[in-house]
This record gives sequence, C-alpha cells and structure tokens, in this order.
Amino acid sequence: MTDRAFLLTAFIQNNGWADATRVTIAGDASNRRYERLTALDGSTVILMDAPADKGEDVRPFIAIAEHLRGIGLSAPQILHRDVANGFLLIEDLGDDLFKQVIARDPALELPLYEASVDVLTTLHAAPMPHLAPYDTTTMTQFAARAYEYYLFGLTGAKNTPEQSRFEQLMTDMLAPLEAAPQVLIQRDYHAENLLWLPDRTGAARVGLLDFQDAMSGHAAYDLVSILQDARRDVPPAIEAAMIDRYLAQNPQDNDAFRTAYAVLGVQRNLRIVGAFAKLCIELGKPRYIDLIPRVWEFVERNLAHPAMAPIADHIRTTLPTPTPEGLALLKSKCAT
Repeated sequence: MTDRAFLLTAFIQNNGWADATRVTIAGDASNRRYERLTALDGSTVILMDAPADKGEDVRPFIAIAEHLRGIGLSAPQILHRDVANGFLLIEDLGDDLFKQVIARDPALELPLYEASVDVLTTLHAAPMPHLAPYDTTTMTQFAARAYEYYLFGLTGAKNTPEQSRFEQLMTDMLAPLEAAPQVLIQRDYHAENLLWLPDRTGAARVGLLDFQDAMSGHAAYDLVSILQDARRDVPPAIEAAMIDRYLAQNPQDNDAFRTAYAVLGVQRNLRIVGAFAKLCIELGKPRYIDLIPRVWEFVERNLAHPAMAPIADHIRTTLPTPTPEGLALLKSKCAT
C-alpha cells in the first residue's frame, strides 16, 4: 500500500465509513479522482481524492461549494475534509447528469435547460465572493492555446506571427467586456456537470459539480458554456430561447449582451480546442480530439456575428478547419 493509499484509508475509517464498499466513479480532465462509498445501511457519500503533488487543491472547491449552498443552490455539502492531504467526503447528489436524463427522456430537455438558466439568474443576483478576475489578459492567453497546441499539433508551428496578431485582435474584442458587471462564473457549466434533482424546488433542482475553478467574469460566459456544449448538441431553438429567458430575467442592453455572448463564444471555444489538443499531446488522452469538430462549429457560429468581423478572417485563415485527417494526426501525437 502506498503512503497516499494508507492516508486515504485512514481518512475514510476515521470519519465513520470503515465498512463501506468503494466504487470508482467517472472522473474528469483533472488529476482528481472520485469514489462512491456505500455503507451497510445503503447510505452513500462521494470521496474526492485531489493530490496536491499533482497540482490539486481542495480549498477552492470548499469555498465555492459553501458560497453556492449559502445562496440556495445545490452544490454538494462538505461532510468531512482533510485539506492538507486533499481528501473530501461530500454529499452524493446521485447520477442523473443532464446529458443522461435527456437521453432517457427527451421531453425533459427544455425544462432542464430552463432550470439551468434559473441557476445563473440566482447566482448572478447574489453578492460575489472575492475571486480572481477572468480578465482580458487571461482570456486571451487561454484562447491562444488553439495556436499553441491545436495548430502546433497539426503543423508543428510555434510562436507564430499569426498567433501574435490573434492575441492583439482578441484583446481588442474582449477588453470592452470588462466594463460590464462582473459575476461568479463557474467556467465548466455544462450538461455533464449538472445533475437533475426533481425532488427539490426552483433553482435548487440543479445539482452543481466541478466549480472549483470559478472566477469573476461576464454574465454571458456560463450561458455560452451550457448552450454551446462540447459534449452534446443543444438544438439552436433551445439556445435562442434560453438567451431570451436569461435576458427576460436579467433586463439589460440586449445587443450588448448578445455581442458579448458571441465574443465569449469565440474565446471559450478556441480555448477548448486548444485544451483538448493539449490533453492529447501532453497527457495522452485522445478521446477529447473527437469532440473538436463540434466545438469548431461553435467557433464558426460565433464568428458569423457582425461584431466579430475584425477577427473572423484572421481566425479562418490561420487556424485549419478540423478534418478527419487532421484529427488523426493529432491523435498520433498523443503523449509525445
């Protein structure tokens, strides 16, 4: 038994779950690992194992979870913690991820997305805790990963003049958004991080996961995240209706918000393209490459907005459209 396995077993035993069965459950793109513990009486809890030596830190998860619960949203309750070693026992919110619920019952698609918008309205109306800003510089650097990893993986090009020009143009597009009111953005608000809890009421019917990377940013960001989902197709009619729903609940300059939605859509989806290429090239996770074509469609959709004209041609001429041959080439460079 490794030292970490010994510490983990002691944590479980010391907090009353010594007799529980342990089953690994699906993880995410990070180094965190999760297990479901089931006691003899059938009660369950989720174990989070977040090793600090792999860059993980449970403190942001704890802080954001407590904030979300404090404003009436359904983040998991933190039941036991060992911050130094990166172990948490948290409330088990079940397995009914939005993506799976909709697959079982397509009639629930619209109500679930409506509830996801209601969560954002609740969240954005609440006072925001102190958070690092998801500012123009940070967002530009993240979007540029499409050049650093996706373009590099396809062509071998690195630190190109085309990337530098992109960064200048992206900065110009993002900078005006900093004047808008800033809110807590979860940054990974999508159908595989949301759980359906129909026995609860209002916005609390949505269980929230994977919010530990929250920052302060524009209110349109998480709306882009849920409606332009790398992992499932959201019907265009639902995307349009949910933007309308958010604006009806949060009256503001309609055109300015829709422009911000398009700008952030380009930024977020280019970041994801770069992140998926990075996960393959650096961490040997090729499955994310298969999601790039859908994400690229979002890039193109947002570039069609008239406000994106200053940057649209540059992106289209410097970043290759994903083709089967190009994606196969990216996969061939996994863990290289």
